Amino acid sequence: MENFFDFAQTGELLGLDIVHNALIAAAILGLIAGVLGPLVVTRKMSFAVHGTSELAFTGGAGALLLGIGVGYGAVLGAVVAALLLGVLGQRDSERDSVIGAILAFGLGLGVFFLWLSPVRAQTKMGLLIGQPIGGQTTDLWLLIGCALAVVLVLAVLYRPLLFASVDADVAIARGVPTRTLTLVFAVVVGIATALGVLTVGALLVLSLMITPAAAACRITSSPVRATVLAIAFAEVSVLGGIVLSLAPGAPASAFVTAISFTIYLVCRAVGRVRVQRIGDRRASVPVAA
Repeated sequence: MENFFDFAQTGELLGLDIVHNALIAAAILGLIAGVLGPLVVTRKMSFAVHGTSELAFTGGAGALLLGIGVGYGAVLGAVVAALLLGVLGQRDSERDSVIGAILAFGLGLGVFFLWLSPVRAQTKMGLLIGQPIGGQTTDLWLLIGCALAVVLVLAVLYRPLLFASVDADVAIARGVPTRTLTLVFAVVVGIATALGVLTVGALLVLSLMITPAAAACRITSSPVRATVLAIAFAEVSVLGGIVLSLAPGAPASAFVTAISFTIYLVCRAVGRVRVQRIGDRRASVPVAA
């Protein structure tokens, strides 16, 4: 165990181009996850992200079976999942059941595709637990293109999206097209989730899409500060996780989830202290007669 984190070996591995590409891809993913995460948390879509990741896994498994780029299959599967969730889950009362049905279907179909696929077992496991090191150059360019598309959509729709996320009833009364925004946002989240599957896998994608944002929302109520903090937390988690995984050759997703969860626990404790201090301050204010 004393040589588990071999810093000399880690330094050597950091000089490899393949690791550079993985870190660039991870940094881009951290940016996207941090920007989208607070909106996902505010809109209570965490379970939807998990359901979308299962269809991204299905698309990636289908791509392996057909011999095409895994990234393209994952994005296609996630977009299909997002459209299904947007169309079938319009009512709050039935949203969880729709997500559960899609999640189970996607996971089962993906497992069947993997069983049919002749590729090696390590590549198949990469879809479940992530495989950031060793990704194709085409995956990096796909990530960059999708990231630009996500940022562009958010730049145009951020204000109405935030308005509809905070108070949907008032947004509807003001004429904001909330149904259209919900569908568009679901597709954007689906794309980001698919990209996350390539790094941390379908089973652990929540560690990037949800945990950093949930941590940020624990210590601030400002949307701007929450977004900045979520980006910082996501970057520390994904980049730190990859670097720590290099020397032992362990799955990066294990370190990514450990870092992000640690940040969440710290922010939860800080948030509790913050709330207590605000309560004590209010209690100390004298009541006017």
